[in-house]
Amino acid sequence: MSAPANKRLYRSAVDKKIAGVCGGLATYLDMDATLIRLAWIVLTVFTGVVPGVIGYFIAAAVMPKDPVQGS
Repeated sequence: MSAPANKRLYRSAVDKKIAGVCGGLATYLDMDATLIRLAWIVLTVFTGVVPGVIGYFIAAAVMPKDPVQGS
């Protein structure tokens, strides 16, 4: 079972609550976005909140928006 050669990580334009980072990561990993969001919240709480929040905004700045879904 190999991944398609053109599989890229994008922020989701459709499945988003804040910036689409978790939705895009869930699409990339073929998982439910709710599980990714819960994992992100748990990791954020256990790392002292600030690293998780900063990591989210860095990911939102670095990940491009999905060109197929978004405008």
